[in-house]
Amino acid sequence: MKVSDFEYDLPPHLIARYPAEQRTGSRLLHLDAATGAINHLRFGDIVDLVQPADLMVLNNTRVIPARFHGRKASGGKVEILLERIIDETTALAQVRVSKALKPGGVILLDDGTEVGVLDRSGEFYRLAFPAGVLATANKSGHMPLPPYLDREDEPLDLQRYQTVYASQPGAVAAPTAGLHFDEPMLSRLREKGVAQAELTLHVGAGTFQPVRVETVGEHQMHRETIEVGASVCSAVEEARARQGRVIAVGTTSVRSLEAASQSGRLEPYSGETDIFIYPGYEFHSVDAMVTNFHLPGSTLMMLVSAFAGRDNIMRAYAHAIEESYRFFSYGDAMLITR
Repeated sequence: MKVSDFEYDLPPHLIARYPAEQRTGSRLLHLDAATGAINHLRFGDIVDLVQPADLMVLNNTRVIPARFHGRKASGGKVEILLERIIDETTALAQVRVSKALKPGGVILLDDGTEVGVLDRSGEFYRLAFPAGVLATANKSGHMPLPPYLDREDEPLDLQRYQTVYASQPGAVAAPTAGLHFDEPMLSRLREKGVAQAELTLHVGAGTFQPVRVETVGEHQMHRETIEVGASVCSAVEEARARQGRVIAVGTTSVRSLEAASQSGRLEPYSGETDIFIYPGYEFHSVDAMVTNFHLPGSTLMMLVSAFAGRDNIMRAYAHAIEESYRFFSYGDAMLITR
């Protein structure tokens, strides 16, 4: 398979640069991968498409203000984007700077906070935050909007580039399928009998890195930290016992569940994963998924193609473009069943 097999042409005006006025106000494309049928709905209709026996699995990661602006001691401008937190005072980060930073150097953030340069490994620097990574982010950082939004973060992004159930800080990008849910909708789903379980995958900045190889199998995925607890495993077992579906909200939930299922059955898992899901992959734990529309040629296009079939996905995307759906992080949603 070639990476070009997962590319498509998107008119730039269909990139959603801002969220819908209401979280549940987005459109919903329902793709039945078994038949190829496509229905154009509103996101609120998802309540009618799930069954009381079903289980929704949510990623409760919380986006931290992970982008910083500052300067070197020499005065040169520096932009930092955290990749992932290593410990309380240390993090890996992408650093945009005119000349490579040297170990032992200091970056002075715009508000005067100092950040130390420890070393560099590949494209990432290891940085020291004496006041704590999270404390510095909350004090000095900006919300790390995806580059394709082509704008600076604004006050609304503090709330809207975050799910309403976000509780575990550590992500530098939002699990965007979850942005469509508000508390009233989650309550309606619970009232219908749909169970909910939470896991954690801290989305890293590597999620926006382009695939730089021609052949899909040659790509090496970035690593991300996940936590799939025993309660999630029990919830999945209970859903199976009542013949309900496991509906993953977002590709991050899919990757977490499947990473914890590599033995053939879902088991508690805590650590890192670089699982790469593309056509030919056999799914162990996911029956349906809620997802957004993804970038051309991305690993997420490959993941949804593995789940629904490449031809189905490419046809659904063509329909979405024809119907002027809004794409990417702040865009509309898909429900894929099979």
